[in-house]
Amino acid sequence: MKYPEFPKGFIFGSATAAYQIEGAFQEDGKGPSIWDHFSHTPGKIKTGENADTACDFYHRYREDIGLMKVLGMHAFRGSISWPRVLPEGEGRVNEKGLDFYEQLTDALLEAGITPFYTLYHWDMPLALWKKYRGFESREAAQLFADYTGIVVKRLGDRVKHWITLNEPWEHAAFGYLLGIHAPGRKKLRSFFKVIHNQLLAHGEAVKRIREVSPDGKVGITLCYTPVHPRSSCEKDKKAAFLANQFLNSTTFDPVLKGRNPQPLWKKALLFRPEVRPGDMELISAPIDFVGINNYSRDFASWDWKVPIIHADIGGRNLVEGREIEGDYEINGVRYTSMGWEVYPEGLHEVLTIMKDEYGNPPIYITENGAAFEDTLTKARVHDEHRVNFLKGYLNQVSIAIREGADIRGYFVWSLIDNFEWAEGFRKRFGIVYVDHETQDRVIKDSGYWYRELIKNNLG
Repeated sequence: MKYPEFPKGFIFGSATAAYQIEGAFQEDGKGPSIWDHFSHTPGKIKTGENADTACDFYHRYREDIGLMKVLGMHAFRGSISWPRVLPEGEGRVNEKGLDFYEQLTDALLEAGITPFYTLYHWDMPLALWKKYRGFESREAAQLFADYTGIVVKRLGDRVKHWITLNEPWEHAAFGYLLGIHAPGRKKLRSFFKVIHNQLLAHGEAVKRIREVSPDGKVGITLCYTPVHPRSSCEKDKKAAFLANQFLNSTTFDPVLKGRNPQPLWKKALLFRPEVRPGDMELISAPIDFVGINNYSRDFASWDWKVPIIHADIGGRNLVEGREIEGDYEINGVRYTSMGWEVYPEGLHEVLTIMKDEYGNPPIYITENGAAFEDTLTKARVHDEHRVNFLKGYLNQVSIAIREGADIRGYFVWSLIDNFEWAEGFRKRFGIVYVDHETQDRVIKDSGYWYRELIKNNLG
């Protein structure tokens, strides 16, 4: 079997997030997060579940590190839970929380696995939401920097790769605009304010990491979902252009170009947050790498009723005009159980854009993967669709490297089947199957395929 080829030193790993796997939501002094509150609110999670136990990673991390070692992984992208370290988000430090991440770090390094830690993967301390409305306040940016300094001071002698934020656009859109994620807000003005203040938090955190750990490498993880016009008509092309600015340029341009995208920013005049002198310089301070998340593409068609962008977006879960659930193949196109089109060429498109339009920064693909309807049969999970997904997307990464894109590593989403936010446990992204009643783990065929890919690129 031929595997995609990668240059010497290329890093292969897996990615997770604290709230989705850790559990122990009230243990050892951890404070509540907005997701603890949201998942305990009736009707917010489609399955009625919560992540109080999740994958019990808090107690089983050594077992999961053992799985990473079996799979030959070089690195692990996890996240630090802000309320586990600072139960109120500020002030008192929970030493037991820091102890956990120190023990996790040491166990990873003992196994020869490099930690990449995300400092904010959406689990805002509930106390900061109640006091400041989270990232609706500029105050949260400075508090995030203080929290960053505490974590990096404790772990920076061993951890050399830091990711400030995960997907600030998605956190703002799903949590503050659409209300389908924590904290459940629905306000257009809040959306733009939360994006700006998260990017300020990123800039403040970069500055703090440089001060505390000068030899550390720091970046940010942004999701890029290319938007294509639904038809060849000029109005749909215009809609796709504005939709791309809205979904992608809103975060990429401030961080990598030091400016907000035009004409979108002009159109958003009534909803724009306050931008103070020095903000854009802080946000666009040099970083060492960019984390790219990509899963699929979207489509847009012209719709004058939609504010600012005049675009109807939503092609990832619409097929022939109807919403889909479960994994499908329609007209030769595969869709995941999230209803997202399997479109490997989209990742190549994104990596080419990074090379040609954003100065070809060093890139780690920090999330890429797929949810499918996995079935455990005789202690095996034959997830052929996920294997084909990984083959297709990793092949496009290999091609982009040969074309000159500066890509340093790839993290599959996800190591284990976890709590998939508002979807609960029903969407399985892992290359390791988890029985959420027994917490038993079983490596899927995709996990074994990934192991062989890594082996074939050791030379």
